[in-house]
Amino acid sequence: MKKADIIDMVHTELEGTKAQADRVVNMIFDTIGDEMAKGSEVDIAGFGKMIGQHKPARTARNPKTGEPVQVAAKIAPKFKASKTLKDKVAGK
Repeated sequence: MKKADIIDMVHTELEGTKAQADRVVNMIFDTIGDEMAKGSEVDIAGFGKMIGQHKPARTARNPKTGEPVQVAAKIAPKFKASKTLKDKVAGK
């Protein structure tokens, strides 16, 4: 399933225009992404938690040369599925 498929489903369900469905879906994804970029948690009951997890700066090694390389601090996306979603996917 792709984003366009989700837009089509919203369009069909809400019986509005496709442009309205596109705006709704984009607004939801943009809001989730913005919150995660701040390092916040987005908790959707029955689906899961999406977290912008802070990863501190560290020293790594270049595998070819063995030279130390500085890796900057960053916020990385993390998803933790809810029990409801896990059970649904497992067919329980």
